[in-house]
Formats: sequence, C-alpha cells, structure tokens
Amino acid sequence: MNSSTQKNPGDRDSTSCDPNRHVTIIGAGIGGLVLALELHRIGVTSTIYEAAQQFRPLGVGINLLPHATRILSQLGLEEALTAVAVTTKEAVFYNRFGQLIHAEPAGRAAGYDFPQYSVHRSDLQNVLVAAVRERLGDDAIIMDHRCVSVEQNDESATVHFVRTSDRSALPSQVAGAVIACDGVHSAVRKQFYPDEGEPRYSGVMMWRGVTVSPPFLSGASMARVGWLASGKMVIYPIRDGIDAAGNQLVNWVAEVETPQREQQDWTRAGKLVDFFDTFHDWTFDWLDIAALIKGADSILEYPMVDRDPLPRWTFQRVTLLGDAAHPMIPRGSNGAGQAILDANRLAALIGASSGLEQGLADYEAERLPLTSAVVLANRTSSPDTIIREVWERTGDQPFDRVEDVISIDEINAISHRYQNVAGYSPQALLAAGENEYTVT
Repeated sequence: MNSSTQKNPGDRDSTSCDPNRHVTIIGAGIGGLVLALELHRIGVTSTIYEAAQQFRPLGVGINLLPHATRILSQLGLEEALTAVAVTTKEAVFYNRFGQLIHAEPAGRAAGYDFPQYSVHRSDLQNVLVAAVRERLGDDAIIMDHRCVSVEQNDESATVHFVRTSDRSALPSQVAGAVIACDGVHSAVRKQFYPDEGEPRYSGVMMWRGVTVSPPFLSGASMARVGWLASGKMVIYPIRDGIDAAGNQLVNWVAEVETPQREQQDWTRAGKLVDFFDTFHDWTFDWLDIAALIKGADSILEYPMVDRDPLPRWTFQRVTLLGDAAHPMIPRGSNGAGQAILDANRLAALIGASSGLEQGLADYEAERLPLTSAVVLANRTSSPDTIIREVWERTGDQPFDRVEDVISIDEINAISHRYQNVAGYSPQALLAAGENEYTVT
C-alpha cells in the first residue's frame, strides 16, 4: 500500500473505527445503500462513496418482490416504503389485442408474509438514503467520488478516486474490504476483467416513461401486454393519489425487437417517433395504452442488455455486488431484488465468518451460482414466457377461449419455475426466514 495514501477528515475508517472491520462501498444505488444498513445491523462500519454530485430523481419504476421486501421490512423500512409505493395486488397478462390471458395475486394477496411494491426508483433511494444517514451518520455517504481503481495487500484494500465534476484526484481510502456496487459499467469489474467487452444486447430496445393517469384495473395491478416481435408493454402504478382527482403516477415500459441504437445509458432521452407506431392502436376497454404513452412528459430509452455470468466475483478483499456482479435483462422484476439479496447475504456471511476476507469468499460461493441462474432464466424463461407461449400458439391472433390455447397448469408451472429460480417461492422464503441470522 502506498504510504502517502490519505483520508478525508470525515472518513469513518479513522481512529474511531477498526480499519480491519471497516468496509468501503462504491456506489449509493439500491445495493450499496442496503448493504450499509445490513452491515450496520451486524456492527460493521462502512462508508459509501457515490460518483454523482447529488441525489437526483432519476430513473422510473422498480418492482420489489417479497424476497426483497422481507429484507427491507426486517431493516425497519416497511412503513416508510408503504407510504411512498403502491402495494401491488396482482400480476396480469394480456395479448396485444387486450384479451386477458392470466391473472394471479401478488405479495400479501398471494399469501406471502411480505408485500410486493411498485415504486419510483428515486422514492426507494430516498427512503434508503434517509435510513443510512439516520443510523450511520450524515458522513456515511460521500458524494462526487468516482472510483478509478482498487489495490490491496494482505491487510487492507485501497480505493482510488477522482472528483466526478472535474476529474481531479481525491485522497485514496483504505478499509478492510471493498464492495463494488457501481453498476453495469463498474470500474472495479473492468479492472478484474479488462477484456470482457461491451454488455450482451438481447435484440430488444426499451423505452420508459411515467404518466399521470386514472387508476386502471385494481388500481394496484402490474400488467404485461403483448410480445416482443409485435411489441410488448409492462405497466404498473408507482405513486398513489398524486392529485385531487385521485390520479396515479403510472410507469410504463415499451419493448420492441430492433437493432441496438446506442450504448447503454439509463438517462438517455428517447423519442416517441422511434417506437409509437407499434402501439398506436393499443386502446382497450381497461386502459388506453396509446394515450398513456403519449401522456408522458419525457421518455428514456435503453437497450435490454446483460452479461454472461462470471467465474469469480471476489478477489481477496474486494468483491462485486448487484449489477456490477450480475447485470441481467430487466424481466421478472428482479434486478433490484437480487442486489438486495446480495447485500443481505454478504452481511450475514461476514457476521458469521472469522473475518471480512472469509465473509467475501463465502458470499461468492453462495450467491454467484444463484444469480447466474437468474441471469440465464431472464433470457429465456421469465414470467413473460406466459404471453410468449400464447403469442406463438395463436400466431399472434386473437383467441376465442384462452383455455383452448394454454392450460392453467402450464401457466402455473411457468410462474412457479421462475419463482424457484429467483428465490421468491413461498418455500424459499420460509427457508430464508428459518435461517435468518440474529444480531447480538
């Protein structure tokens, strides 16, 4: 380690903390924030370094399934989340003609002990940031710090930063371990896998927006409509009662098979003209989807990408978490959820181990094969497979009776198979509850 390495005056790995039990977290996204809360719960100190200069209301909607909300509830966040999110009641599947294929209850309505939430990403982030600052202190999150590289020795790991705003060098930071939660463009992942290349494009572009709209269906429904070759939509409300008329803020995602347009950037502006023709006549008695799309104040576009599973995440005192470890195609409402599961299990295994280094190794051994299975399942057999099967069997035509196209047993098998892979089947959550660690 370079003896000239410095620390900021407010750093939490100073004399008040044991550096060998202090963790540097790179990135204040969902995974990094939950990890800080989980580490705090087991008595391990941490500091989060975030590249952004300030938190801004970026992004659109996120779904949190019961395996993730179990963890957030155990962190004491259920009341705060319920106040800002929509508690999802059902998942519904339609063809592009507006015909119902299948409906199934979600969250507590399906008998889970924990809810399913649909929430604006910035609302979720705000809840987590507030909890981190309240429990760990205002100096637990340090902004305008972009990670450029890491190094380590047998005793510690060091992160080197530049200021995002002007690329000027910042003091390096030393800790017992470094957790890279810096997303699909992770600098740490690139350091360990410099020849990996660009993420794998699925062949599908997505355009996303949010629109003020009256409630549709149950007022807490998550709808998947159509299939990719003919256009597909995912639609769900993310804020309730936003005005005197009782309107909701409704998140929508339009997916179309197309050559990749641009490099991936979650904040890239999209254009209505690039995709609206596919959905211009999607006007149903339960929702005017065409009007919903046109009603958005702004549109974001993003190629649906992932990466092949890695053979290794952990390198002695450094590991990857969330999208830095296992970026996945955003199907199955599972990207943020898997990052939350990563954070929970990493903290639990650190708490149960002889030291940080062993905890990181145990985390990789447990979580890498599980998340690899989810990455691959999202390519071919996510819950959307239900509408793909109907699309293929009908030749993209309306049906008279859905029972003549696909049986309820087939539908349930598709749904249950993905629940098992993703780790939110009732049996998986029961086992997780039985194995939950306690803090003394």
